[in-house]
Amino acid sequence: MKYPIGTACILLFLSGACGLGAEEPAQAQDPAPSQVQGQAQPPDPQLKPNPMDVLRAFQPPADEEYRLGRGDEITVDFSGRPELQAKLIVGPDGRITLPLIGAVGVADQTRSEAAKAIETALADYYTNMSVMITVNKYTANRIMLLGSVEHPGMLEFDGTPTLLEVLSRGGISTGPDKISRLPERCAIYRGQDQVVWVELKAMMESGNTTADLRLRRDDVVYVPDVSERFVSVLGEVNRPGAVPVSTSTTLASVLAGAGGFTSRAGSVPHIQIVDPASGASRLLSFKDVLNPAMTLEITLKPGEIVFVPQSGFYHATYFLERLSPLITMASMALVGSHL
Repeated sequence: MKYPIGTACILLFLSGACGLGAEEPAQAQDPAPSQVQGQAQPPDPQLKPNPMDVLRAFQPPADEEYRLGRGDEITVDFSGRPELQAKLIVGPDGRITLPLIGAVGVADQTRSEAAKAIETALADYYTNMSVMITVNKYTANRIMLLGSVEHPGMLEFDGTPTLLEVLSRGGISTGPDKISRLPERCAIYRGQDQVVWVELKAMMESGNTTADLRLRRDDVVYVPDVSERFVSVLGEVNRPGAVPVSTSTTLASVLAGAGGFTSRAGSVPHIQIVDPASGASRLLSFKDVLNPAMTLEITLKPGEIVFVPQSGFYHATYFLERLSPLITMASMALVGSHL
């Protein structure tokens, strides 16, 4: 019996196959039916998540209210007190500074939430003060574009950017014949523990508009070269994202390419290597990575995910909660061309 990737991963974690230094897990067996009051009960049906539903869930709602971000230029108006009006820029720490009350955190808040925070801070000085916030210039919607494009780097957008807008701004690379071509696929990295692959060309050719999905600020869009081989490094590393690999690449060099561990990884970090294509998972200690004999046995395949969990959370429950959705999203690359 074949299990969907998310289910297979659950079975592997519960069976203990992800123990320290475990090799490729054995094929999962069909669960035996349970006995309830002398009657056999069939196992729970296993439902494979629709990859398009996962892709749609990855993007923010079209009507999602804007949240202030670092670098946004705003105006703060006070009802009945025009002399208090202030034009400010949200600082790198997410705060603005006002007379009397000093610094107030407004980043990642809606306009009304930020206004309420200011009203609360002013309550000791003014009664019934009403505050209104206007955004004069949106600069917080930043997307990092990397890989095989003409103009890689940080891009800023006034509104919620979409994937095709980002690629258009960055310039699609041309081949030897100088003809621009839509990338076959691209990856979107979000935070330290999410990556989704979009089979862009196949979806566009089939007329699937979901290919132009909405992005969130600080997403990283990576367009690989057709000949490039790489793994995705996520979790407690300083530069999550894609790291090129070759036949001579080691796990240690991949982790170095991702900027090394953050302090949250702990003094003896653990590393999970996941194959989204099969759901196979290996859990290693960094001590194994530093062991010359073990290093020769640790092989990486293009497309795998190298995940470094927070210290103290490398047990099965943590992986169950964090990696299973991640594997589901990464697995869309396997089925996207058939949608």
